[in-house]
Formats: sequence, structure tokens, C-alpha cells
Amino acid sequence: MGLAWQQGPLATASVGHFLTPQPMPERILYAEPLRRRMRVKFGDQYVVDSEDVVLLHEPGRYPVAYFPRGDVQPGVLTAEDRVTQHGDLGETRWFSVGVDGREANHAAWEYTALPAHAAVLDGRVAFAWRAMDAFYEEDERIVGHAADFYHRLDIRSTSRHLVVRDGERVIADTHRPVALYESGFAPRWYVLRDDVDESALQPVDGQTFCPYKGLASYYTIGEHKRAAWCYPEAWPEAARVSNLLSFEPDKIDVYLDGSQLHLEPGQTVVPHGVDRGLDTDEILQKTTA
Repeated sequence: MGLAWQQGPLATASVGHFLTPQPMPERILYAEPLRRRMRVKFGDQYVVDSEDVVLLHEPGRYPVAYFPRGDVQPGVLTAEDRVTQHGDLGETRWFSVGVDGREANHAAWEYTALPAHAAVLDGRVAFAWRAMDAFYEEDERIVGHAADFYHRLDIRSTSRHLVVRDGERVIADTHRPVALYESGFAPRWYVLRDDVDESALQPVDGQTFCPYKGLASYYTIGEHKRAAWCYPEAWPEAARVSNLLSFEPDKIDVYLDGSQLHLEPGQTVVPHGVDRGLDTDEILQKTTA
């Protein structure tokens, strides 16, 4: 989650609200300079290399990077007949991206009839995340989507009492849970394995990928499928929860200081789009690379 995604301040389902005397518009788009060198790789070439990238935040989407046309390698873009309409930014022309005989259709786009207030995007092109092979900031590959400056993690130790039950069976009981606060989301509570009855956990196939925490593995508890998860090797930013367990309060009973927790609105990740790739293949490719 970040500025305009999930429950962020510019999202349509924001958890907070602006204190203004007049109603805010239903949709607000926000553009800012990335101020980082960014490159996009397709095949064996960097098809664009720029230090003048603009990041666009719009409701319901992860941020998207827009590059000056002049920083795109010559001959890479081929205009398609496809033209769509963006509700806020107008006519959208699409391009195929081709390098050394390899081609990806609907792989880039630009806005050709921008309103005056969106002129910062004039002459800029964006590349579909899932159509490209890799995005880089400097020499480091970025996976999942363009980095959102407004997404952050805070991890705190606490002595609150957390209990997880499957009917009468106690699955976890701890006075030392770890709280993970992630931009705009309700807290997630993680438990050391020493405080969990691991015999109740049945590992299940399939992992998911978070661009900020890494690969997550899941467990079924009794009849409750994928009721618990962990990040076996969380990324450095979330290293404190590596291999700890967390429990989904809409699938199993979780109590904090005696009060039952419930999944709050906006916690569910919605399907992917052209501006992001949140599958395990991308992170596994990064690891092998």
C-alpha cells in the first residue's frame, strides 16, 4: 500500500480523510519526480535509461514510472492501432516494444491529448511492468512495481497478550508478539515459533510475493485453509519477522488482550495489472539472476 493504493490517502477507499471545508474530488492524481536513475530491460538491452522519470500515483494503482521519449532507445517502440481512453488523462496510444526480433504487444503507452493540468506527462511513455523483463534503480533490480515512497513498514515488540484458537485448541499463546505496521493497513501480529503449537500447522503449496517483505509461505489449521503465514527469509526491511508466524483473523480466532480481532476492510490485495507483477516467478527470477 502507498499513497494511492489500498487504503492510502489518495485511494478511493482511504482509511482517513482530508480536513478541508470543501468536499475533495472523488479522484486525485499525483505526479512527482522520481529523482532516481531508472532503467528498463527487454531482452539483452536497456530499452530506456533515464534520470528524468516522473512517478504517477492514481487511485487504485501502484505508482507508474513515465520516461521522456528522448531517453527511449531508437527503434524500440512501434505504434499500434490500439487507442484507449483514460478517464482522467484522455486518449492513450499504445506501442509494441521490439528488440532483436523479439516483440511484446501492448507493452508501452503515452497520453496524446493531456489536459493542461497534466502537462508534466506530455512527451512521456510508460512501460507495462509485466511485459518487460526487468526494471532497475541504478544497478539494483526492482520487483513487484515501481517503488512507492509512501509505503513503509514499522515493526515493534510488545508485551500484549495474543491468543490464537481453533475451537477449544490453543494454537498460539504469547506475551511477546511482534506488531508489523504497514502503511494504511491494520496491524499484523507475528508470533515466535516457540509460542506456537506447530503440530497444528499443515504447510500448503504455493507462495505469494510482497515487494516489501518477500516471499510468504502458508499453512492450513484444521479446516481453516491458509489461516497462517510466514516469511521464511523476509527482506532486510522486514527482517525482524523472518520465520515468525501470523494468523488471519477472518479464518481463525485471534484474540488480542481478550478482544477478538477481525479482518478490516481494504486488507485484501486486489488482482494484478499492467503496472505491477506480484507473482513468485518475478522474485525467483531475481534470486537466480
